[in-house]
Amino acid sequence: MKLSLLVLLLVGLALQARSQERKRAREYGIRIGVLPTGVLNAITDVQGVRVGHTTLVQGQEVRTGVTAIVPHAGNVFQQKIPAAVYVGNGFGKLAGSTQVVELGNLETPIVLTNTLSVGTAMKAVVEYVLRQPGNEAVQSVNALVGETNDGGLNDIRGRYITEQHVLAAIEQAQAGPVAEGNVGAGTGTVCFGFKGGIGTASRLLPAKLGGYTVGVLVQTNFGGVLQVNGAPVGQELEQFYLSQQLKDRADGSCMIVVATDAPVDARNLERLAKRAFLGLGKTGGIATNGSGDYIIAFSTHPGLRVPYASTATTQTTTTLTNEAMSPLFLAVIEATEEAIINSLFKAETMQGKQQQRIEALPLDKVLKILKQHHAR
Repeated sequence: MKLSLLVLLLVGLALQARSQERKRAREYGIRIGVLPTGVLNAITDVQGVRVGHTTLVQGQEVRTGVTAIVPHAGNVFQQKIPAAVYVGNGFGKLAGSTQVVELGNLETPIVLTNTLSVGTAMKAVVEYVLRQPGNEAVQSVNALVGETNDGGLNDIRGRYITEQHVLAAIEQAQAGPVAEGNVGAGTGTVCFGFKGGIGTASRLLPAKLGGYTVGVLVQTNFGGVLQVNGAPVGQELEQFYLSQQLKDRADGSCMIVVATDAPVDARNLERLAKRAFLGLGKTGGIATNGSGDYIIAFSTHPGLRVPYASTATTQTTTTLTNEAMSPLFLAVIEATEEAIINSLFKAETMQGKQQQRIEALPLDKVLKILKQHHAR
């Protein structure tokens, strides 16, 4: 590994460690929804899913990064998985989405980064897939790369993300706890006028409903009128869209990645993705004209994998019925809402390009508002 890349990764690890100083919503006693969480309350509660970050913080101008979500431990290209995409608002660049929509499956890790680094990330994902053992004869790769625009804090025109940064995020992806806040693709993002970032959460269905897990990871960079577990936090803090003479434009984007181990096909994964958008709405997001809001949903269920090299002309699978989807709908709404709130709770104040300073959500004031609101 080159020295410069090693230094950047070490900086990223230091920032991840520092982000632990701010706690997640549940650690403050905030309970969003009615379903229980997975053990980690993260997308990695879905068995096999791994997450990796590369975080770039250099000088006063560079505040950006990469987040990779790897769906399972095998060769994803050789063992594709069912997937779907739902576009809440299409002001964005979700590269590779049309093939996912057309064929209903995913064949690469999912990468999130900044707007002007999508092309670089595409090249890196293609490189990663081509170099995997067993892919020597592959001549077409559909890399799936999403973005939000971190140009407020980051010198986005400098295009500092390299293919090596993307490959590092994929290759160091791991199961277990997921770093949140100012890490990876969330390093330079802004949400509801406060510092945004990466957030994650999960929900576990009761055994009688299959015991399935739904995990969500978000990259938050959007606006509106913030609500935390139903409390009008944005209003109380007097920082929200259309306040202070349009100071907060509320533009940006939100990338939402949904994973489940339930046997759900592409059609019902799209329905699941649509419900995630309701979770964004519960936080007060309004999907403004300039906000690209996308949901990618996939299933890791082994029985639904699609082999790349197969001579069979038919495939027999077992999937959930339409009626069995409702508990998953509730799960994804709750997990999305909590993941977004976690991204805000874990993010720290950051100063970046042109001395722009974005304050972290003031947790002491938020907790006071929550106490007052729920005591009414």
